[in-house]
Amino acid sequence: MIDIIILMVAAFGAGALNTVAGGGTFLTLPALIFTGVPPVAANATSAVAVFPGYAGGALGFLPEMRSFDRALLIRLTLVTLAGGLAGSLLLLISSDEAFSIVVPFLLLAATCVFLFGAQIRDWAASRARSITPQGSVGLFLVSVYGGYFNGGLGIVLLALFALWGMTNLHQMNGLKSGLSFALSGISVATFALAGLIEWPQALVMMLASTAGGYAGAPLARMMPPRALRLLIAAIGFGMSIVFFARLL
Repeated sequence: MIDIIILMVAAFGAGALNTVAGGGTFLTLPALIFTGVPPVAANATSAVAVFPGYAGGALGFLPEMRSFDRALLIRLTLVTLAGGLAGSLLLLISSDEAFSIVVPFLLLAATCVFLFGAQIRDWAASRARSITPQGSVGLFLVSVYGGYFNGGLGIVLLALFALWGMTNLHQMNGLKSGLSFALSGISVATFALAGLIEWPQALVMMLASTAGGYAGAPLARMMPPRALRLLIAAIGFGMSIVFFARLL
């Protein structure tokens, strides 16, 4: 019962964080590992736990998605699916020991990307002229990362879009939500077919994260953005320290 409460609280918080700013993986992955789920299975189950939030985001940004050329959108989605599948398969062949070594570095990198996301996007935008618009290679590599480890994916995608020369934040968020949903869908399907998901925990967390997603909107209005970002960064750095300590 204590484990269920921990997972529900973590998933509720993750749903709220993903709605207002992102960073839900900083809560769901550590909670699953803490309650005894092996690291690789925990990462797969965490992807399932936050999946409903991506679906809701994609539906919410349908008008922005429809503003893109359909052929371009199809191509970008196919590249994302290919990269997500590659990243998911990479996770399947990773041992728990290897993934445990990689996790602290991934959490730390994702936290830094989250904390300095605005600066990263500005840097990317300043170099947009030297990058091929809507290039497939960059999107494929980002999707491989997202299929293997979902943390910080949204910020990385937004930075990539800035490199492409995109400036309309609403369109960027719409494209981010749609591609994140596609990537998460292929990852969840891959993990499910491989029998890697702990379904009792996943179902409980899906319900809690959905509820947290609804609660996130009023929370975002109440809490100053800077304070919220610092809170999420503190969680991310704290979890990184915990997982680095586990390696010692």
